[in-house]
Amino acid sequence: MKNIKYLVLGVLFGIILTKSEVISWFRIQEMFRFQAFHMYGVIGSAIVVGLISIQLIKRNHLKTINGEEIKLADKQYNHGTWIGGAIFGLGWALTGACPGPLFAQLGSGVAAAAVMILAALAGTWTYSALREKLPL
Repeated sequence: MKNIKYLVLGVLFGIILTKSEVISWFRIQEMFRFQAFHMYGVIGSAIVVGLISIQLIKRNHLKTINGEEIKLADKQYNHGTWIGGAIFGLGWALTGACPGPLFAQLGSGVAAAAVMILAALAGTWTYSALREKLPL
């Protein structure tokens, strides 16, 4: 029962994703075909909000609810970043979904989302099994 708040937040997030049409296969295809601004506007807004949020966290030395300092570590670039990004983008373009909205798609009645969820889990498992053998 103590985790019910996360379920409620997840359901609300799914409703927002559905109402904003970002889980729509057609909207995602419009984006990849450069036919509509809708998804670029949503993604661009998220980037702006993220940038502002990170700057506020850094400048004001904000803490977590438990009073711990929030540490944002710098990330080093490696070739796996662009390779993984290309694979991610290809999967996104082919399926019309990135991992975030898959459960919202499933909840809205897109049965094919179940296959995509299984594929995402298989990809995650494969990466974890091969991670030590992959080049940086």
